Amino acid sequence: MTALNGVWRNWARTESVKPVRIERPASIAAVQRAVRGAARTRLRVKAVGAGHSFTGIAVATGVMLDLDDLSGIVSVDRDRGRVTLLGGTRLFDLPRLLRPYELALTNMGDIDRQSISGAISTGTHGTGAQFGGISTQVVGLTLVTADGELLTIDQTQNSELLPAAALGLGALGIIVEVTLQCVPAFVLQAVERPLPLDEVLAALDAHVTGADHFEFYWFPGTRTAATKTNRRAAASVATRPLGARRAFIDDTLMANGVYRVTCAAGAVVPAIVPRVNALAERLWSNREFSDASHKVFATRRTVRFREMEYAVPAASVPLVLGEIDELIRSRGWRISFPIEVRFAQADDLWLSTASGRPTGYIAVHRYFRENHSEYFEAVEEIMNAHHGRPHWGKLHTQHAASLAALYPRHGDFVALRDRLDPDRMFSNAYLDRVLGA
Repeated sequence: MTALNGVWRNWARTESVKPVRIERPASIAAVQRAVRGAARTRLRVKAVGAGHSFTGIAVATGVMLDLDDLSGIVSVDRDRGRVTLLGGTRLFDLPRLLRPYELALTNMGDIDRQSISGAISTGTHGTGAQFGGISTQVVGLTLVTADGELLTIDQTQNSELLPAAALGLGALGIIVEVTLQCVPAFVLQAVERPLPLDEVLAALDAHVTGADHFEFYWFPGTRTAATKTNRRAAASVATRPLGARRAFIDDTLMANGVYRVTCAAGAVVPAIVPRVNALAERLWSNREFSDASHKVFATRRTVRFREMEYAVPAASVPLVLGEIDELIRSRGWRISFPIEVRFAQADDLWLSTASGRPTGYIAVHRYFRENHSEYFEAVEEIMNAHHGRPHWGKLHTQHAASLAALYPRHGDFVALRDRLDPDRMFSNAYLDRVLGA
């Protein structure tokens, strides 16, 4: 199916484009035909999933491939716990698809709107010092290459390419199938507590290593960390999910409804932001519950925002947060969105933000009706001083030269891209910036 004269916008409203055409292939063969057709007319081609990236990584000026109709399970290897999915499958559909096989993703981020291809291409991650991002769960994938042919990359075919293709920025081809290493379904036992920020930072390593999954939020101007500690348990363990009333009040009414109103008010009258943050500090949830893993990992976000996230060496997190705190106070900024801190295990993927080092993630946000530029640019200077690597799907100003200094395999990835896509058929302005034109 082809749609003419359509304008595409991402979720954050930071990017929009009117492609020459939008196609919605419902089969792998249709993707191949679309790529070959784009090549004949000398148009660049890009696939798009949920549009949840804040950067222009999915922007297509030529042919945009909407892969929503390329969704579902292709096959399941029950013995090894591996599931092959079509590239457009959304993360929020995975629990339903995996339930008959009693399988789950070993780790997830706190947003599940993305497609599986988009999530792995941008380095989507959750938290947990013993766990990597979703790309580390990839054991195979199939690409449609620039000549419209299929390239299978797994542990038996082209295995040397897997560390590059599992997090490939959409630069190597169109991902039409992904094979994930899953784990037996499990329960997460969640404890959410507000704790003094200084105490959390002083004992940060104990918090991070003492739980399977640990993260915290901090509202600038306050001295409280809203901590989330999750421990894994077998699927057979009895769950104690949040009651419908408590879940509605905490997660729908307060976290989305009331918060949207206060953010909008703060954008108009910045002077009220410190009082709003102080109130959030007092009202932050203090609760314990347990449920199926995906119900604890993911939360529903309806307040629109802009985000920049950097990965720094895990040991540097307290120092970096201290410098951000000093920056905000010295500039007199009123920041209504919390700073989010998460952690990940080191991995060996070429362009992973956690490649080669245990990693702490620090994310800053601004309400989408506020100007984020000055805040993000100043925080980015701090991240640069600590060898920070930007999340590929979130706002940043890095370019190929600066990124090459941060990633030892950046040059190898560019060389592979040159081999698989010599005419830059899958490139766009963002990829030209981060990989080189």
